[in-house]
Order: sequence, then structure tokens, then C-alpha cells
Amino acid sequence: MSDSNHDFCVVLTTTNNDANKHAIIKALLSKQLAACIQEIPMTSHYIWQEEVCHDSETLLVIKSKKSLYTLLEEAIRELHNYEVPQIVQLDIAAGFPPYLSWIAANTLETQKH
Repeated sequence: MSDSNHDFCVVLTTTNNDANKHAIIKALLSKQLAACIQEIPMTSHYIWQEEVCHDSETLLVIKSKKSLYTLLEEAIRELHNYEVPQIVQLDIAAGFPPYLSWIAANTLETQKH
């Protein structure tokens, strides 16, 4: 497979709602925008509209290709229950080649420009 380590990313988003979490996971996997999504329960502390907030949330750790980020972000935004959701991409600098090949095999094919 010609994919290099630099073709892959992890996208992070959070939600505080089980139905929203399941809708996002289902959409991303069924559209092949992600190969794997892990759920991590957490407590978030942040400032929103000039107030300090504390909420129970689930962090979704999404494994994908960098070339799919725009589609992935759009899919999350369409479904997300937050006005301003966390959606951030972290590039994978290095990874176990068979695992990266598995990500490539289980996500949409993308055109290289």
C-alpha cells in the first residue's frame, strides 16, 4: 500500500449526549469516513458565554485519513448538538504500518492531487 504515515490523522470531538454520540459514530463509520472510533468518558471544564462550566462528556477519538478531514468535519457538524463543537485534527507522525494500512483499507478511497 502506498499510504505513508503522513496520510493519517486522529480527529477529536466531544459530546454530552448518548444519542448524539451514537449518531455521530454511526454516520462516520457507515460513510467510511473513519476506520475506528474510541469513546472515553471524561469531565470537561471550560468557559462558555463568560461562565465557567463543568460537564460530563464523551471524547470520541476518530482514526481516519487527512484527506477525509473536510468530509468528516461536515458530517460531525451536521449531527452535533453543540453550537460550537470541538472538532480538531491531529496528524499521525508515525504508526505501526499494518495498522495504518488497516485504516486505509477501511476508509474511503481518496484522490491524490
